[in-house]
Amino acid sequence: MIRAALKSLLGRKVRLLMSTFAIVLGVAFVAGSLIFSDTLNRSFTALFASTVGDVVVRPVGGTTADGAPSTVTLPASLLDRLRDVDGAARVDGNVNAFGVFVISDRGKVVSGFGPPAIGGNWSDAPAGHGLQGLAVVEGHEPHGPDEVVLDERTAERAGYAVGDRVVIIPSTAVQPEPGADFDSLRLTPTLVGIAGFPSGGSLNGATYAAFDTATAQDLFLGGEDAYTDVWVTAADGVSQEQLRDAVAEVLPDGVEAVTGDDAADESASDLLEAVSFLTTFLLIFAGISLVVGAFLIVNTFSMLVAQRSRELALLRALGASKRQVIWSVQLEAFVLGVIGATLGLGLGVLLAMGIRALFSNFGLDLAGQPLIFAPRTFVAAYVVGVVVTMAAAWLPARRTGRIAPVQALRDDVALPESSLRRRLWIGLALIVVGLAVLWLGLFSDLPHGGWQTGGGILAILLGVAAASPVISRPVLAVAQAAFARLFGTVGNLAGQNSLRNPRRTAATASALMIGLALACTMAIVGDSAKASVDRSVEENFVGDFVVSNVIGTGFTPAIGDRMERVDGVQRVVRERFDAGERDGERQGVSAVEPADVGSLELDITDGDQSGLSAGSVLVQRSWADDEDLGVGDQLTFEMPAGERTYTVGGVFEDNPVIVWPVLLTLDDFVDAGFPETDNVLIVFTDDSPGIQDRLDEVVADLPVVTVKDQAGFAQEQRAPIDQFVRIIFALLGLALVIAVLGIVNTLALSVIERTREVGLLRAIGLSRSQLRRMITLEAVVIAVLGALLGVLLGVGFGVALMYAVRDQGLEVISVPFGQLAVFLVLSVVIGVLAAVFPARRAARLDVLRAIATE
Repeated sequence: MIRAALKSLLGRKVRLLMSTFAIVLGVAFVAGSLIFSDTLNRSFTALFASTVGDVVVRPVGGTTADGAPSTVTLPASLLDRLRDVDGAARVDGNVNAFGVFVISDRGKVVSGFGPPAIGGNWSDAPAGHGLQGLAVVEGHEPHGPDEVVLDERTAERAGYAVGDRVVIIPSTAVQPEPGADFDSLRLTPTLVGIAGFPSGGSLNGATYAAFDTATAQDLFLGGEDAYTDVWVTAADGVSQEQLRDAVAEVLPDGVEAVTGDDAADESASDLLEAVSFLTTFLLIFAGISLVVGAFLIVNTFSMLVAQRSRELALLRALGASKRQVIWSVQLEAFVLGVIGATLGLGLGVLLAMGIRALFSNFGLDLAGQPLIFAPRTFVAAYVVGVVVTMAAAWLPARRTGRIAPVQALRDDVALPESSLRRRLWIGLALIVVGLAVLWLGLFSDLPHGGWQTGGGILAILLGVAAASPVISRPVLAVAQAAFARLFGTVGNLAGQNSLRNPRRTAATASALMIGLALACTMAIVGDSAKASVDRSVEENFVGDFVVSNVIGTGFTPAIGDRMERVDGVQRVVRERFDAGERDGERQGVSAVEPADVGSLELDITDGDQSGLSAGSVLVQRSWADDEDLGVGDQLTFEMPAGERTYTVGGVFEDNPVIVWPVLLTLDDFVDAGFPETDNVLIVFTDDSPGIQDRLDEVVADLPVVTVKDQAGFAQEQRAPIDQFVRIIFALLGLALVIAVLGIVNTLALSVIERTREVGLLRAIGLSRSQLRRMITLEAVVIAVLGALLGVLLGVGFGVALMYAVRDQGLEVISVPFGQLAVFLVLSVVIGVLAAVFPARRAARLDVLRAIATE
C-alpha cells in the first residue's frame, strides 16, 4: 500500500504541484512571521547590550514612562566620586536627548516615525563586558559646536558624506533664556565623522547625532554641567554585580546603580513589549492564511480522492482494508505536507525580507540585521505543514473508506446528501452560537466584550463556511439562469457544472469569502474611524490654526514665543503631554495654562475652571467614571521627579483637544520632571489676510513643525489610520492570493476530472472558444459567490466592530459602498484571470484521447 500510494503520488506530478500551493503559502506566512519576530527580538537585544556600560548610574525618574529623558540629571561632580570607587576602570558621563532630527539633502526628515531621533554627546566608552558599541568608522570625533557625528544608516539615507554641512533640528533643545535667537533652532554643523557598529548591527531605524560634551550640555541641558546618566567601566576581574554594589555605596539619595545586563534587559523588554503587537498581528494573519489554505487543501484532496475512486476501489477489491486505504491517502498528505513545509520555509525567508522592507517604510529599519533562524521556526513550519495537511485530508480519506468497491467501479461517487445536511446543521448551530456570543459582546456588561465580539465573528464565519454548500444553492441557481439567458447553451453548462458539486464550489468560494470578509471589515473600520475623526475635529476644533510636530514629539517653546509676536495673532494656547505611572500602569497626562481653559471651550460638568490650579487637576468624564473619581478626590502619580499627589478640581466632558484624560497646569507639568517642550499650539487670530503665510514663515526652516487649519489638522489625524489600513490590506493580500490560487486549482483539477466529458463536448461541436468561455464562467460563479458572501459578512462584522468600540470615541459608522463595489468588480476580474490556465489546458486537450480517458 505504501508503494502504491507513492507511485500514485509521483504518477500525477501536475496534481502534486498544484496540491502543494496552499501548504507552501500557509507555511511561508507562519515561517516568515516567526523569522521576522525573532530577528526583531534579537536586534533589540543586541542593540541594547551594546549601548550600556558595565554599570549604569542614573537618577531615579531619569526617564519618562515613554522612555524619553526627563529633566532630572546627575551633577558632574558625581563623576569624580565614582572614579574613586574600587574596581572602576573609567567613568563616562552621557547626555541623551530625543527629538534631534536630521534633515536630508532634499529637505526631508530622515526618520523619527516610530524609532526615536536621538541626540547627545559623543563618547568612546566601551559597552558592558568590553563589547564595542558605536565607534567612528570614518572621519573623527566631534570637537566644538560646529561639528557632528552621524550613524552610518542616517548619513546614507540623508545623502551626507564627511565634510558636508548637515541640517539638524534639535526640536527639544533648551533655550538659554526666553526670547533667544530663533535661528539657533536650526543647526548646520559639519559632518566630521560617521559612526557604526564594527562587529555588525544597526540602530533599527533610529537616527543618532552626536556632538561634543560641552555642545550637548548647552543644547539639551541649558548649559548645566550635568549628565543624564553615567557609565562605569569595570576593571579586569571585577564583575558587573561587584562593581554595582561598590558604586551604590557612594551614591546620594535619588540616584541608583544597575548592572549593564539589567539595564539592557529592562530597555529591551520594555521596547519589545511595546512592539509585541507586531508579532501577534503577523501571527493572526498567518492563522487566517492557514484557514484559507485549509479550505483549499480539503477541496484538493476531495477532488483527488474522487478522481482516484476507481483505483481505490480496485485496491479494496484486491483485499486492502478501509484503514489501509485511508492511511494511504494520509501518507500522500504527509508527503505533500513535508514538501510544502520545505518549500514554505524557503518562501518564508523571502516573505520575512518583504515584511522587513514593509516595516522599514514606517520607520522600523532592520536592514542591517541578519535574519534569525531559530529552531522553533523549523519545528513550527513542519508541524503546521504536515499537521494541517493531514488534518485537511482526513475527511476526504474517511469518505473513501465508505465507498463500496462496486459503487466506485461504476464511477458512481456522488456524496450522500446526509453529509450536506449534517454540514448545514453544524453550520447553522455555529451561526446561532456566534450571534449569541456577538450579542453578549455588544450589548451586555460582561467583562472582555472585545473577546466575545471577536469570538462571535469567528463562529459566524466558520458557520457560514460550513453551511455554504447548501445556502449557496439559490445563488448558483440564479447564476445558471442568468448565464443561460446571456450565453445560451455554454452558460447553461457552466451553471450546471457549478451546481453539480456545490460542496466543491462553496469550499473554493469560502476561501475567497474569508479574505474579502476581513478586507471589507477593515475597509469599514478604517472609513468609520476617519469619519469619526472628521466629526470630532469639526465639533471640537477651537482656534484658527494648530501647530504640531509631524513626528508627534515636542518642540521648543520658542516657536510659540515667536508666533505670539506675529501680526494678527490674538492668543497662543500651549498644550503639553507626556506619561507618568499610576498604580504601576502607564498613564498619560496633559497640561495647559489655567487661563487658557476658557479658550479651549471645555464643557466642565462638575466643578469649574478654577479647578485647574497648582496641585489641582481636571479630569475627563469617561476616565473619571472608569476610575470612580469625583471633585475633591486625590490622584497620586509616580512622575520622573518623584511621587506627586493632585486633587481633582473638576470634571469635563471628553474632548479630543485634550490628548490625555488628566489635565495639569504647565507649572505642575514642569515640576513633575517633564521636558519644557510644547506638543501642540492652538493659535487664535483675527482672520486677517495672509495670516497663515505669516505663521508658516515662523516654521519655514523647521520641516518637522507644521501649521494647519481645520481641514489640514483633520487630514493629519486621518493619516495614521490610512497607514494602518494599508498594512492590513498588504497582509490580507496573501490570503486573497491563496484564495485565487484555490480557484485556479479547483478549475484545473476539475478539468482533469472531467477530461472525458470535455472530449465528448468537443466531439459534439463545442468549439475551443466556447469551452474556454464555459470554464471562465464557472470561475466567475465561484468568485462572485465568494465575493457576495464575503461582502455581506464583512459589512455585518464591520458594523458590529464599530458598535463595539462606540465608547472609545469612534461614534460614526461609515460603510464605503464605493470600495465594496470595487471588491465585487474585482471578484469578477479574479474569476476571469483564474480561469486562464485551466481553460487553456482544457481547450488544448486532444479530443480522441480525452474521449478514451477512463
